Amino acid sequence: MCRFLVYKGSDEILLSKLILDPTHSILKQSFDSRLRLDTRRGQNNADGFGIGFYTDPKLGPAPCVFTSTIPAWNCTNLQRIASKTASRLIFGHVRATTEGSLSEDNCHPFTHGSLMWMHNGGLGGWKHIKRRLGALLNDKWYLEVKGGTDSEWAFALFLNTLERHGYDPSACPETGFGPTVLRKAVEETIAQINELTDSIPQSVLQNEDVDTRSLLNFAVTDGHSTICTRYISSAKDEAASLYYSSGTQWVTRTSDPNDRQYQMERKDKGADIVLVASEPLTFERENWVNVPTNSILTIHRQTVMVHPILDKYYDRDPAHVRSSAFVQANGLVSNEKSLNGPLTPATEHTGSLDMLRKQSRSISPDLKRRSLGRDSCGLPYRAPANGLGLSSANSRRARGSQQNGDGHAGPTTLSEEKTSDSDEPIKKSSGNTPKKLSQYFPELALTSHAS
Repeated sequence: MCRFLVYKGSDEILLSKLILDPTHSILKQSFDSRLRLDTRRGQNNADGFGIGFYTDPKLGPAPCVFTSTIPAWNCTNLQRIASKTASRLIFGHVRATTEGSLSEDNCHPFTHGSLMWMHNGGLGGWKHIKRRLGALLNDKWYLEVKGGTDSEWAFALFLNTLERHGYDPSACPETGFGPTVLRKAVEETIAQINELTDSIPQSVLQNEDVDTRSLLNFAVTDGHSTICTRYISSAKDEAASLYYSSGTQWVTRTSDPNDRQYQMERKDKGADIVLVASEPLTFERENWVNVPTNSILTIHRQTVMVHPILDKYYDRDPAHVRSSAFVQANGLVSNEKSLNGPLTPATEHTGSLDMLRKQSRSISPDLKRRSLGRDSCGLPYRAPANGLGLSSANSRRARGSQQNGDGHAGPTTLSEEKTSDSDEPIKKSSGNTPKKLSQYFPELALTSHAS
């Protein structure tokens, strides 16, 4: 399984501040992926990497992409490029192969026109649906596929879906396709994948022991709006982890040029920066919000909206229980913790992967918050102001209306949908001493420290 990162900001940022420098940067995740429990391949995502970013509009709407089959930690060119390149919208991806060979054609992100796409996970029963998925595509999108990954075929299906909705994926609109158009196309892409896996004959499922569950953590952007999903085609299982963070500045704790302790500052209720990541880039719990399983996250003008994906795998009951066994069996962990608390290094050392699969079932965040008074990473839970568990971050344009003359918060108006600033970060502790991993992210504790 792969790891990915999304940055969307009102100002440009050096790629190195995301890709190279942070405590748990995407580069470090290429050799130290701490949310992977499958030790058969170690904690490496060493099958290539890719970065995609948008440049000055004068150079055209298409993103610039740099991919390589060299492990990210061993690529000198990545270090050179990242330290001298800045952008307002950045995708980063480190690869651990599940489908497709080791080649640059199979490295994410994939692009067409102004659109950029990447994926963490896998399509269930892939070899049994690949041919029928290709049959759904118009010739243009069928021939667009250059590599052999299920992720690129999923992108082709997305492009085909966008075209069927009446939008030309090659058009590169000046202001993008819009968040609603992209979101609906992603949701329909997921629905079509589910239909394909559902149509695999029962005899094949039984005789060949086919697993039809798909892990679909997608990220797609048109250079203006960004859509991310955390999804699994199951009503009983957790999806692979996904977090987001928003604030006004992404800075180090001190002015020391060698300081690598980044943090998300939030000077007001607005946000100039949004980060989405498979694994948090820092160990500051208050900086990161867990994206619920089977949800779709929309970023538009630095505003974050989270919606449930309403299909047959959605359960409206907040006490609905999901198991993390499938995610763990695929070498990952989910964001949520079990009823018995997070795994400790001691329990991790004493159990094999088979033992981990038998760990207690994870519980939905809503139920845990009520029953344990804890959030998804074990900290005391602070209930959202609107009680919905959704979080939004308003753009700089909306920030002016949030403060009245007397200093009290005023009404907030969004261009697309009404949201509220419901998840304000927990107050940060004083001092510059880095937090211990186990304090805020128990799941990021290493299973072993090989010398």
